[in-house]
Parts: sequence; structure tokens; C-alpha cells
Amino acid sequence: MIGDRAAAPLAPVTATLRATFGTDDLPGLASGLLVTDELGWVPATELVDGTRLPEVLAAARQRWNAAPHAAAALTWKGYAYWLSLPVVLGWASARRVPLLRPEDVLVHLEAHRPLLKIGLRRTTTIAVLPSDPLALTDLPEIRVVADEAELLDVLRGSLLDAHLAPMLDALHGQVRVGARTLLGSVASGVAHGVLRAADSLPGGSAETIGTLLETLGVADLIDLVPGPAGELTVQRKTCCLAFTLPQPKVCTGCCLRSA
Repeated sequence: MIGDRAAAPLAPVTATLRATFGTDDLPGLASGLLVTDELGWVPATELVDGTRLPEVLAAARQRWNAAPHAAAALTWKGYAYWLSLPVVLGWASARRVPLLRPEDVLVHLEAHRPLLKIGLRRTTTIAVLPSDPLALTDLPEIRVVADEAELLDVLRGSLLDAHLAPMLDALHGQVRVGARTLLGSVASGVAHGVLRAADSLPGGSAETIGTLLETLGVADLIDLVPGPAGELTVQRKTCCLAFTLPQPKVCTGCCLRSA
């Protein structure tokens, strides 16, 4: 008999989010990750192809009173963090990877922080290993991959190659901001996600972060360094441009702090 865990493919992800943040009501993610009523939500394809980017970037400039390049960098930073979090925690907690193809991701423009909220369609495909109980089900949204290497390949394919990389290109069509700056926020977001959830995840944080960043090709954009109490912290090699705001902010781990 297939147990409850197999009947709820995203249960390990939502459980890890709940244990990490202490709530299901997260600012950047739909409750339970899945969107049950799509009214007011738009598919991420409309960001990735650039259709809705002018609207989103205009809202960002107004909210932060920011220059166009800074508004774009800060919007991307928040989007990349919340988008990657279910993938990062799904892989790290249970080797279950929701495939975040733009057509399966829904986005809601928020009136408060963060600017964008992200949710998944109920039909979102989840990649699993042959050893996962879900591999024995006939659920249409389950994709069984051959091994760990293929699981990481499909993680990169859906998160970076099909989603973030073309969205980065679309941003470049709207505003001048460096690809290295934007990809640095992807690396930082992945690392921060793992470190925040470390107590709820098996295995070592540094190894988990290293594997994910190597998979995404962004391992050279951050370092993991000891914090004041010896804990791992993230040292960025690029800046999210928050220091350019009218009320400047230099984030913990920003390259400006070590300059």
C-alpha cells in the first residue's frame, strides 16, 4: 500500500518550509505551494518572455524609489530566492524536485513585501528517484529519473535553463544590469535557503550547497565563511545593488563589506 507521503508529493517540501519558518503563511510562496484558485495569478511565462516585465519593474521602481537597474536587480533577487526554495528544499530533504517550467509556475504581484508571490499549478511535474515510493504510483505528475545525476540535470534544466536564464535575457531587454550580478543572487539565495533550513535537512549544509551551486554553474559567485559563532555564512562576490537605494542597505555578506 502506498503511504500518505506518496499521496502528497510535495509533503516533504511543505513540512521543511513549516519547520524552517514556523508557518505556512510565507510572504513569497503560496500557502502549501499549490495555487487552488488562479484568479489574479499569471503564468511565469509572461515574465520569462518579457510581456509583464515592464509592469513589474515599474512597480519595483515605485516601491523602492530605485533606479531602473537597481529595481531590476532587487526584483530578481526576491524572485530567484522564492522560486528556487521549493526546489532546493525538495532535493535536499527528500530528493523530490518540482520542475519549475515557466508554464507550471504562477506569479502574483503583491501590494507588500516581497513584490512577487510564487505558486505552483497542481499539474506541476515532480521528479523522483526509483527508490521513492512515488515511483510506484501512477500519478501523472510524477517523473521517475534514472539516478542522482539525472535528478540534478532535470533540476538545472527546469530552474535555470528553462526559467531563470531566459528571464535574465528578457530583463536585459528592459534594463542594463550585469548577468554576474543577477546570477550572484541565485547563488546567494540557494545557499541562504539551505542554511536557514539546515536543522531540518539531512546531510551537511556545505556539501548540499556545493552540489546545488555546481549543478547551476554559479559556485564561483559566493563563498561559505565562518560567522561570529563559527556557523556557516554566505559571502557574496557580487552586489544586489540595495546600497544604491535612497535609504541605502548593505546586506550581511555583501561584497561591499569586505571591500
